[in-house]
Amino acid sequence: MPSHVLSLLVEDKPGLLTRVAGLFARRGFNIESLAVGVTEIPGLSRITVVVDVDQQPLEQVTKQLNKLINVIKIVELEPSSSVQREHMLVKVRADNASRSSVLEVVNLFRASVVDYAPDSLVVEVTGDQGKVKAMLRALETLGIKELSQSGLVAIGRGGKSITERVLRS
Repeated sequence: MPSHVLSLLVEDKPGLLTRVAGLFARRGFNIESLAVGVTEIPGLSRITVVVDVDQQPLEQVTKQLNKLINVIKIVELEPSSSVQREHMLVKVRADNASRSSVLEVVNLFRASVVDYAPDSLVVEVTGDQGKVKAMLRALETLGIKELSQSGLVAIGRGGKSITERVLRS
């Protein structure tokens, strides 16, 4: 099944995220990635959700989401017409013998070391899904101690904005 990235503009109300996730769960769809954050408009949030589902069932879920009173707008973001990024922190084993190898991977992927300990480094990487996965594969051989990854965040390319209509109202 293909992955779809949905960007939802919603009112910032308690329980809304639970209702949105519940619509996917009731249909047996697994949410691959979920990110929620504020927007440039006070009182509104953006939910970015990545789900593996065929187009027809996705349309049904989108119609259901549109019926939720606190959902303002839903847009499917195609990879070619949007900027999509993930953020990951990885704690990697890095003793004296392996530290230079870790730093080589960090430089190769234009990542950053954000914390140092005598036996490990915490590395931060931001990029598209391919870059983040590739760096993770490179670091696995060096010994990952801990990992934390954000959900995908995405925004449309060009001058149009999901919030344009809302701002004019």
